[in-house]
Amino acid sequence: MRFEDVYTVFWRDWVVLNRRLAKFILSRMISPVLYLVAFGWGLGRNLSMSGGSYLDFILPGIMALNAMNISFSAVGSPLNMSRLYHKTLEEYLIAPVSPASFVAGKVLAGALRGLISCTVIFVLAYLFGAKLIITTGFILTLSLTCLLFAALGLVAAMLINSHEDMASFNTYVLLPMSFLCATFFTPDRLPVVVKWFIELLPLTHATYALRAIGAGAETPWLSVIVLAAYTVILLAIGVWTMIRVRD
Repeated sequence: MRFEDVYTVFWRDWVVLNRRLAKFILSRMISPVLYLVAFGWGLGRNLSMSGGSYLDFILPGIMALNAMNISFSAVGSPLNMSRLYHKTLEEYLIAPVSPASFVAGKVLAGALRGLISCTVIFVLAYLFGAKLIITTGFILTLSLTCLLFAALGLVAAMLINSHEDMASFNTYVLLPMSFLCATFFTPDRLPVVVKWFIELLPLTHATYALRAIGAGAETPWLSVIVLAAYTVILLAIGVWTMIRVRD
């Protein structure tokens, strides 16, 4: 893997994003505003969690949820369409770019979109009166979350053979994680088997880590390690899928 090749793949996606950056930012404001109004001002006005406001409690969950959705969709749907319908993936396959470089460039570009979107959420939440401690550990954990789900989007795009099945993946995998992985409530009162299963999911650990760090607590290194392990595994699978397609 060469840095020049990674940068080439990344730069192509950045040029596309930069041309419609304003539209991208504005479109990413809609869902966060609805979440903040509904759960922060509406439902959460008279609720408190762990000695703080409900808005402060759900904000890390919303950021983790947003990192998952944006990073995944930034890579998954375009790459799937490119591979199956537009056939533009073939341009990379015949180019002197290694599979690892292609994967790294695409994942970094998807993670960047996730980070930009999460920055928009943080600014909006600050205007809503939320209090969140942003540290280097918080930024690194959020970046790792974006990398993880961008890698998941790449793997899904390379293994799923229809656009309809990509939509089904969102329905059966991402949607349940959106609501169950400690984003809006703690899973402590769920049945034990369900709770154990939820504890295995990456979004749960992303939410746990961001919530702990954002509240000023010590970094939950177990959750960070789990996120890192998921990321490495997904990147390895992504490289394997590219090698398989290229050969």
